[in-house]
Amino acid sequence: VSFFFFETDSSRSSKTFKPKKNIPEGSHQYELLKHAEATLGSGNLRQAVMLPEGEDLNEWIAVNTVDFFNQINMLYGTITEFCTEASCPVMSAGPRYEYHWADGTNIKKPIKCSAPKYIDYLMTWVQDQLDDETLFPSKIGVPFPKNFMSVAKTILKRLFRVYAHIYHQHFDSVMQLQEEAHLNTSFKHFIFFVQEFNLIDRRELAPLQELIEKLGSKDR
Repeated sequence: VSFFFFETDSSRSSKTFKPKKNIPEGSHQYELLKHAEATLGSGNLRQAVMLPEGEDLNEWIAVNTVDFFNQINMLYGTITEFCTEASCPVMSAGPRYEYHWADGTNIKKPIKCSAPKYIDYLMTWVQDQLDDETLFPSKIGVPFPKNFMSVAKTILKRLFRVYAHIYHQHFDSVMQLQEEAHLNTSFKHFIFFVQEFNLIDRRELAPLQELIEKLGSKDR
């Protein structure tokens, strides 16, 4: 059985996804990020992902979403030379899961595209959302939009696909680079976060279900 995930999206861009998204120093979101980093240092990831007392849920999800984007950007950046049109002609996560792309304008019907192209589309799209002040306000007192949670869920669902592709198609390269501990810690943090706030549908997580169960069982 094969599973295909179709994406429609109206924004296409030729920008690369390399720039890091910075949270302004001195802002409340910056303080939240520092809090997140400090609690991560304690080693208890289940506790580290919990909403800090008295904080706004949208803001906590926004800060962490930006952080995950930066982490995945960096992790994928370490293996881009191994993820090519030739090595990864389709965007997949193992033999059973394949992701197709459509942008809603030039490409109406979902198309197969190579993993590097798909990930470029995906990360550029995420960057555009994060840079949109109406979706991710960085100024104090500016409210989050009503659709913020659904946008955040879509971003996290798509970012998961980059982890899934790396684990299924490039884990050998990750091990050669001795990056596996970094990848595992980042993914564990990501999964505990999305589980804590129920942000990604279980069916979407299926390509890495065994790994997710293994990571979770170590913390029981």
